[in-house]
Amino acid sequence: MAINATNSGTKRELIPAGNYIARCYQMIEIGTVNEVIMGTPKMLTKVRIGWELPTELRVFDEAKGEQPLVISKEYTLSLNEKSNLRKMLASWRGKDFTEQEAKCFDITVLVGIPCMLNIIHKPKKTDPTAIFEEIGSISAIPKGMKPEAQMNKSFVLSYDAWNEQKFNSLPDFIKQKMQSSLEYTALKTPNSKHMPIEPENLNGEDNDLPF
Repeated sequence: MAINATNSGTKRELIPAGNYIARCYQMIEIGTVNEVIMGTPKMLTKVRIGWELPTELRVFDEAKGEQPLVISKEYTLSLNEKSNLRKMLASWRGKDFTEQEAKCFDITVLVGIPCMLNIIHKPKKTDPTAIFEEIGSISAIPKGMKPEAQMNKSFVLSYDAWNEQKFNSLPDFIKQKMQSSLEYTALKTPNSKHMPIEPENLNGEDNDLPF
């Protein structure tokens, strides 16, 4: 199953820090949710993007054999000049977006595209003795390097093309956040009038990269 879900009580393996060849395989539209940023509540539209690391194989299920380690990160769905999503994409494609490109960009084109990921380790704010992994940076694959073929099945879940089976396969913490979104509420209560809210910061290489 192309999803980084863990069983309750099972400790997830920490990905060693370093640089990895990776491939985007997962795109989850979280939706517009309320978050507190530096003490101020804001409505932000979120997306979660996942990558597989084909050079880091482990056996999680004997029946499935070796599978790649995966990592994901949540971004505000914005191409504002200061947004983390725009900075990540600019680093990946090797150039920034033009004003016209930034007006509307379909991020699902990222699925299946390889890249280089830099994984770093950081202490948790709630427990400095506990370490977690994080994506430090993303860049394009060096010229001449041939990445491994994608191993996990591409996984895209959006409210425009809803799939209940895919939703139910997600870890609880992702499902719970999606359930708190305006889009999920509108999806599950179609007869109610959905009042649009303007979310914060939302905007609608290598030339070989298709984005």
